[in-house]
Amino acid sequence: MFRGVNNVNLDAKGRLAVPTRFRELLANHCNGEMVVTIDTEERCLLIYPRPEWEDIQRKVEALPSFNLAARRVQRLLIGHATDIPMDGSARILLTPPLREYAQLDKKAVLLGQGNKLELWSEEIWVNRRDAWLEDQSGLEIPDDLQTLSL
Repeated sequence: MFRGVNNVNLDAKGRLAVPTRFRELLANHCNGEMVVTIDTEERCLLIYPRPEWEDIQRKVEALPSFNLAARRVQRLLIGHATDIPMDGSARILLTPPLREYAQLDKKAVLLGQGNKLELWSEEIWVNRRDAWLEDQSGLEIPDDLQTLSL
């Protein structure tokens, strides 16, 4: 569904214009209703169409609450999940706590990840991307990826 890298800008109020190529898809798939939450491993935001988020939330809620790692994920993902509709100008308004977590300012990168989008500060994205490309040590390739041909 979502793929590609898009450089985007946030306005002074924290609004982000959804790239044109995603607008119709979001309008048809989820009536522009999205859920935004934090990534638990990186300083970026995860943007899900509501139907995809509801599936994920059910799975996260089903995790055992006495497992400390599971409880951490529940608190972070569900606790930060915010319903954010796309407005009539195809913009989404990010709340201050979400923008603060991802260190978002004016310049940002919207990264397609299949069923969701990731929103990164442009500076953080460039630094992380370059670090990943340079550091190949310690990468353990899952068995499923070893049989994949690109």
